[in-house]
Amino acid sequence: MRALLVVNPAATTTSARTRDVLTHALASEMKLEAVTTEYRGHARDLGRQAADSKDIDLVVALGGDGTVNEVVNGLLHNGPDPDRLPGLAVVPGGSTNVFARALGLPNDAVEATGALLDALRENRERTVGLGVARGTPGTEDESVPERWFTFCAGLGFDAGVIGRVEQQRERGRKSTHSLYLRQVVRQFLGEANRRHGTITLEQPGVDPVTDLVLSIVCNTSPWTYLGNRPVYASPKASFDTGLDVLGLSRMSTSAVARYGMQLLTSSPERGPHGRHATSLHDLTDFTLHSKVPLPLQMDGDHLGLRTSVTFTGVRRALRVIV
Repeated sequence: MRALLVVNPAATTTSARTRDVLTHALASEMKLEAVTTEYRGHARDLGRQAADSKDIDLVVALGGDGTVNEVVNGLLHNGPDPDRLPGLAVVPGGSTNVFARALGLPNDAVEATGALLDALRENRERTVGLGVARGTPGTEDESVPERWFTFCAGLGFDAGVIGRVEQQRERGRKSTHSLYLRQVVRQFLGEANRRHGTITLEQPGVDPVTDLVLSIVCNTSPWTYLGNRPVYASPKASFDTGLDVLGLSRMSTSAVARYGMQLLTSSPERGPHGRHATSLHDLTDFTLHSKVPLPLQMDGDHLGLRTSVTFTGVRRALRVIV
């Protein structure tokens, strides 16, 4: 097997020595080319090159969810084709590693490498569904190119939190759970539309859902992790179905306290629920419109402000080694 290893040297939970050990372990089992990313978007470029190559059978992403997202977008730059494109393997090296953990991989890079080698020897793989988002035709965002996501996207409040966290990280702060919680509070205090949402969800043949403050799109479950605790925004979401959406139409102090507690105590059987919560399961095509520009995130990466985004759930989009 010929493989490309894409290494993010800024991965937060692996050292240079650990990455060298993992690279040698993988190279002992396959013909491996290892490339260290040097700029934002480099992993996407490498994924694109692998997709266009006729020699590469597998791309291994060693890094966090952002690295995985870039590699996936490179692999799928001409659309999904699981039977032709290289497979994907993930060695988690980020702070949360939602995609890898949702696939059932260990959250430790060394253990995950061992699990990957076992999977390769036993020919274990699965084909997963993914989400893709693009600017909505006929709107001011129609020229925004499509982008794939592996586990979640969001328009509004949660994307604003991620944007604030990224600003803090650019100032040298470490990505910690306490940092995220502080930014949640600051985003809430600065949220101008928390009582009257500006987002409308539209899907073909169905009445629209209006006045949403928060909209979380899930491609799998859990939505994220707080340490070792999984958090379920849409418990039914799965790599084997379409996309799920959690929408909230009220974010008063009492509503935030209620839904925040429901998220913290969520389970595979029950997520946030109540009068101001909307949960939709297994959607193929839908659009989120906003009356004002709102922040957009995909796989934990802040992508700027948008007023209209069209989402599609694509089943059987990518082969992954598990």
